[in-house]
Amino acid sequence: MKIGLIIAGVIIAALGIASLTGKLSYKQNEEVAKIGNFSATVQQEKSAPQWLSIAGIIIGGALVLGGALKKN
Repeated sequence: MKIGLIIAGVIIAALGIASLTGKLSYKQNEEVAKIGNFSATVQQEKSAPQWLSIAGIIIGGALVLGGALKKN
């Protein structure tokens, strides 16, 4: 269980850092106009909110620290 906490913490913190630096993003299609059978869509590239990235780094660090300090 101790190693599991450390691994999960490292993964969550790494995802938070990648998201904060802009390496992780997703694409979202948004319909901007629809007239009869004609529709216009725009594809936007978005990333996670900054507060979520920082929370991931903090939670990941807490899991790594908790796993390292946990006694068997």
